[in-house]
Amino acid sequence: MVAALVGWLLTAADGARPDAFELKGRSGSLGQLALVVVDDGASYVSAERLAALLKGSWAVKGTRGTLTVGKRSAQFVKNQSRVVIQGQAMTLEAPARLGAAGWLIPESFLTKGLGRLTPGITAAAVADAKRPPSKTVRAAVAFEELRYRSYPSFTRVVVETGGTLAYAMVSGTQEIRVRLPGLVLSGARTEELGDGLVKEIRLERAGADAVLRVLLEGTAGEVKDSVLQDPFRLVLDIYRPREPGGDAHGRGGIQPLRLIVLDAGHGGHDPGATGPSGVMEKDVVLDVTKRVARLAEDGLGVKIALSRTTDVFVPLRDRTNFANKLRADLFVSIHANAHPRAFSEGVETYFLSSEASDSEARQVAAIENDVVQLETPAARQKGDVLKSILWDLAQSEFQAESSFMAETVQDSMTQSLHLVNRGVKQAGFYVLGGAAMPAILIEVGFLTNRKEERKLATPAYREAVARAIYAGLAEYKRRYDQRLRTTQTVPARAEPAPRTGAAR
Repeated sequence: MVAALVGWLLTAADGARPDAFELKGRSGSLGQLALVVVDDGASYVSAERLAALLKGSWAVKGTRGTLTVGKRSAQFVKNQSRVVIQGQAMTLEAPARLGAAGWLIPESFLTKGLGRLTPGITAAAVADAKRPPSKTVRAAVAFEELRYRSYPSFTRVVVETGGTLAYAMVSGTQEIRVRLPGLVLSGARTEELGDGLVKEIRLERAGADAVLRVLLEGTAGEVKDSVLQDPFRLVLDIYRPREPGGDAHGRGGIQPLRLIVLDAGHGGHDPGATGPSGVMEKDVVLDVTKRVARLAEDGLGVKIALSRTTDVFVPLRDRTNFANKLRADLFVSIHANAHPRAFSEGVETYFLSSEASDSEARQVAAIENDVVQLETPAARQKGDVLKSILWDLAQSEFQAESSFMAETVQDSMTQSLHLVNRGVKQAGFYVLGGAAMPAILIEVGFLTNRKEERKLATPAYREAVARAIYAGLAEYKRRYDQRLRTTQTVPARAEPAPRTGAAR
């Protein structure tokens, strides 16, 4: 935070910095280039002014700019330090940038690359007390995306940009305000949350800058801010107030299971997998999920919530957002499988990881993730699937518990249904990304296998599948409750978690 403010308030008062560079050729001076200092302290010159002094041209196409002098040229890429001069690459001390007055070329190009582009022409530093001092400008930074996630203990707000960004934050009781100098917005952005902590997020223009406003509807605890790269983004984590006896994030250690969210995959205009006889995944899994819900409500003593109860389309991100807002303890997504090989059969259960356990797991995740293409254009613009998984991989702290739940449910299904056990696997499932609780995805069989399609089409078999899933959840809860009793009886002793399988 301090570094960000220093970068924003930086001036060109440093006496060691020259005010300009003078270009000199064999016949004498070609003129002077005023030095420009941007907000992170790097020194630049105007690309168009340099081209004019060299009697050349400056052309821009997309994110690339080309400086041409005679038959020689140098190609720059916005926000990259690499320049290609006459086919040879060179790394400069700063990236080319787009400022308020146009493209800016790093000062180091004058000392390292100018001689290659224009042999016989040199650049000499000028420090003249009579000249106006060089000025600081803020380089324009492109806005890429505004996104958020609601977790049980905090709400995360992310502003992704096309380059490095300075910022200054002021946190109040009703609003958190962040000024973003140089951020270019085409229009205001508004996201309504209503998660009990954050009411609304607004990203608005403020002159040449932008302002991020996070409107609170509840009392906030700690607010953490950070800047990350690849991609460039500002991350705000707004925590709920600490609960009595809880840790800094508002968690009070192992707690009884109170709420499970069951997620029936696909729905609406997304049928999911379709069998040879026309049986659709969305219908099978909705029926199975409802049956699991009935059994769990009656037998587990916990509340059950369904992400969908009818044939409607629910975007992937909204499914775990729903579970997070309810502060659910477990998230179980139920699907049916598909494979180009019609003889593929059996059941498998997944938990989330950025690395797939094998090529087939990667293929299954890719098929399920492709649902994002059926979402609205605005939803599709939220970035590619794996990037979204990686930036908010809250599942990393739940991987061990997710793996244990997956193994318990998988064992129950294969033993009860006498099916081929395809094992517990891990892959980058978008629907599990961001779930702030242990989360698994169950594939109950292959609709592309005629034998399994015929079974999944019958109410009796769907009931058997539901009972197998319920039995797995019941066994998981039994072991969970056993650990809970142990920690309550012997609070000073840390009870090891069950086998994780997370390092598969």
